Amino acid sequence: MKTRWGAQGRPLVVDDVPKVMGIVNVTPDSFSDGGRWTSADAAVEHALRLVEEGADILDVGGESTRPGADVVPAAEEIRRVVPVIERLAAATRVPISVDTMKAEVAREAVRAGACILNDVSGLRDRAMAEVAADSGAAVVVMHMRGTPQTMQDDPRYDDVVEEVHAYLARQVDWCVREMGIPRDRIAVDPGIGFGKTYEHHLALLRNLDRFGTLDCTVLLGVSRKGMLKTMTGRGMDQRLAGSVVCSLAGCTRGAGVVRVHDVGPMVDAIKIWGLIRGWGKDDV
Repeated sequence: MKTRWGAQGRPLVVDDVPKVMGIVNVTPDSFSDGGRWTSADAAVEHALRLVEEGADILDVGGESTRPGADVVPAAEEIRRVVPVIERLAAATRVPISVDTMKAEVAREAVRAGACILNDVSGLRDRAMAEVAADSGAAVVVMHMRGTPQTMQDDPRYDDVVEEVHAYLARQVDWCVREMGIPRDRIAVDPGIGFGKTYEHHLALLRNLDRFGTLDCTVLLGVSRKGMLKTMTGRGMDQRLAGSVVCSLAGCTRGAGVVRVHDVGPMVDAIKIWGLIRGWGKDDV
């Protein structure tokens, strides 16, 4: 079976069954769970619990990308994530992703055992693409307007779906043609929560299948995000149902990977819907 998304010879997505990426924030200030897993021991314990719940990928991050978040120096980000990645690489065969915008952090994370670079800045930094090209790591190219510090300053688009699609198409083409990163090592993320309004988010979700035309795996991250508060009125600790339903809706529109905090419920939702829909047939 042809690998749709892979890294360093490891298949990440190979069929129609969406994969679950579990979030491991080693940060004091992430929007949902900041401060809960700041020690390496706590972060590793949490990550291994997500593996037990069925996570297909672990995404380790050491810098919050919530709106207005402070920039973390590369040395501090490395101090936070590298020990966690090293220990997880020794403890589990589940592929490890590093959530970072800094090539220096990405390089050290790959050395520690990460095989995916999840870059919310969309590989704007050529050095990040060079790390991916040299290491054989997979990449997630995301769309973000501006930076985490400026992205929610009155975001405007004439046609958000077309503009986000065009941006991702340009970045993917650059990665393939200029940087030599094969398309089957690239995933794209429309960037829900990154420089968009509620209406923009709805438009992107309703047209998520449009991004499948890029011939790359589509990654979707909506877990616990503010748009769910607008939709349901629920606070941060009451968004489990909304997160699962919204992520599953994205899966029905072509998302091949969903990035979530609550792995167990998401795994169950995909399993149930897969049995009904026929995702993977006997592989579900």
